[in-house]
Formats: sequence, C-alpha cells, structure tokens
Amino acid sequence: MPPLPDFRLETYFSRWEFTARYHLTASDAQTMAMSELLALADAEDRTAWDGLTLGYTETYGDPGLRAAIAGTYAGTVTADDILCFAGAEEAIYLAMQVLLGPGDHAVVTVPNYQSAETVPLALCEVTGVPLDPDDNWSLDLDRVIAALRPNTRVVSVNFPNNPTGKVVSAETFRELVRICDERGIHLFSDEVYRGLERDPARTLPQAAELSERALSLNVVSKSLGLPGLRVGWIACRDRALLSHLERAKHYTSICNAAPSEILARIAVKARETILARNRGIIAANIPRFDAFFAAYPGLFTWQAPDGGCVAYPRYLGTDGVDAFCHALVEEAGVLLLPAGLYRSELLDAPADRFRLGVGRADPQPALDTFAAWLDDRGDKFTPAR
Repeated sequence: MPPLPDFRLETYFSRWEFTARYHLTASDAQTMAMSELLALADAEDRTAWDGLTLGYTETYGDPGLRAAIAGTYAGTVTADDILCFAGAEEAIYLAMQVLLGPGDHAVVTVPNYQSAETVPLALCEVTGVPLDPDDNWSLDLDRVIAALRPNTRVVSVNFPNNPTGKVVSAETFRELVRICDERGIHLFSDEVYRGLERDPARTLPQAAELSERALSLNVVSKSLGLPGLRVGWIACRDRALLSHLERAKHYTSICNAAPSEILARIAVKARETILARNRGIIAANIPRFDAFFAAYPGLFTWQAPDGGCVAYPRYLGTDGVDAFCHALVEEAGVLLLPAGLYRSELLDAPADRFRLGVGRADPQPALDTFAAWLDDRGDKFTPAR
C-alpha cells in the first residue's frame, strides 16, 4: 500500500481545534461528563465499572457491549455479527484493506470524509459519484450504476452525510442495497450519524439489516457525543469477512481499552435517552442558525441538515471560502472547515462551501462573535453576482 496523503481535515484540526475560541464546526453532538454517563448505568454495568481490572480485552470487543450494539439492529444482526474498533477511522482503514486490492475497483460518493476516498485510492481504482448540490445533495442511482465495473468490489456511502447532512429516501437506500447485492458488491455504509434525523420518519434502515454482504459502520463518537471513548464497530453478517477484519485488527489496536468498552456499553444501552437529549439540542439550535444566515442573505445560502449534526452552507463572497474561513479563525477565533479540506481527487466537488456543526450546546456566543466580525469587515466582503 503506497503512503497515504496528509489528512487535510485532521491537520487543520491539529492547528485550530483546541486553540480557536469557538469550535463552530464540531462534527460530534454535545458530550457529557463521566458522572452523567455513569448515572445512566444499570446495576450490572455499574458493578462491572466499579470492579474493572485493566487487562487486555477481546479483539472482537466486550461481549456485553457487542450484545448491546446488536440490540440496536433488527433481529437479523446478532452479537456474533459485531466487531469493535478503536473509533470509526480504524474500521474504515482496515475494512478497505480487507475488501480491496490491486485489480479491484471501488465507488465512493463525493463530498465525503477524506479517508473514505483516500484509503481506497491507495489500494485500487476508484470512481466518484457526486451528491448533487443543485438538487439538495441527491444521490442519482443511475450514476452509481454507470460507475460500476465488472471488478467493482465496494460501494461506499455515508447517510446522514458528512459534511452535507443529507439523508436519502429509504426507497433509494433499499434500491442501492439491491443494486449491490445483485452484482455481488459489498455496500460499505457509514451510519455514524444515525439517530439524529430531524424527522425520525426519515431514519434509514441499517445496511447490515438488509444484506448479508453489507457492512454497517457506527461509533459512539458522533450521535452519542462520546468521541473520547474511541469505540466504534462494524456490523456484518458475513462471518468469514468479519473474521478477516478481526485478524487485520491484530496489526493495529489489537483490542479496545477496557474502561472505554464498559462506558460505551452504558451509552449504547442508554442510547435512546442520549439521542433524545442531542436531538433536542439540535432542534433548539437550528432556529439560531436560521436567524444568523437570514441576516446575511448576500453572503450565504443556508439549508439545515436532514440529519446528523453538521451542515454545509455556501459562501457567496468573491474572496473565496478558504480565505474567508482562514481570516475568521485567525481574527475572531471562530473555527469553520472550508471546502478546500473536502476537495476530491475523483471529481470536482463544490469549492464554495464550509462545514459547521449544529450539535453543540449554546452556539450563540460563537454566532454573535461571527456576526460582529462580519459587521466590522462588511466592506471587505463582496457577494458574487
């Protein structure tokens, strides 16, 4: 496998995530204190936490955690179909290495989380299929079909999408699963924002529920707001494939941290309580963002996300979104992610967008600072005509 390129988003975060005054681009929902999470534990998990010893854990993951995770899927998925990882990134990295090699082909939607594209590109040929910015980031399945080849082994998607917040229809998603199954292709479905749909009726089925070949990726970091635990998982009913993934994990983390697995078990069991809280935070925040962007109609176009806790507004200024975001964080300490961090090697992605987060509690001080900075520099921003 050739060297991977710099992870642009993470490099940018290394510079600004913990130094900017306001993190207005967070991709995770509001987190909680350890005491708050432990208060959600049942008697069994509280006893397990209090008596925890710090030895190695099972490579597949704590059996109780895997059982709790399996309970979030339809009955076709069991604990034996779950493999835990140190976050979602390890899962993406290893899954692509197990599924792809020289002579293979993959299809990836654009825009995307960078590793969804760059890891496959380091292994084989990859074709990008755009989410259409002119049609509410829709996914055209005819474009997916046109991109497929006889040697296509993986189609990789992410809904609710990062960075756009798009959720496709259940009919589109089921048809995508059927298209992949009919051709013997593995659908790799990144579902890390599932549970934060603004309209619960739009919650998609999970790919692993619909197909034995599909892989469903999830994590406690995003919808549950617990990235510090570093616990993710893949659900897949292809046990042979899952075994290959487990052996690949022996070369990376080997196993997860024992404290993290117990805490993740508590969180997954209390999932509905945590998700309801985080959906409430997002619902309270959306009107604040609506009001902010309504005050600057010449500079931005804004659409709230269908699901998840990120959105991808358009910047209309002639100075360009990258220069705009750099000036904003350097001068006002408000962090956004410009479209340059989401550029693709596969096809032209929109270059006038920026990612912001809507899932953290009380974004108003950041929005007020953002507005004051815009007002102070108003003569320097020229909307495109």
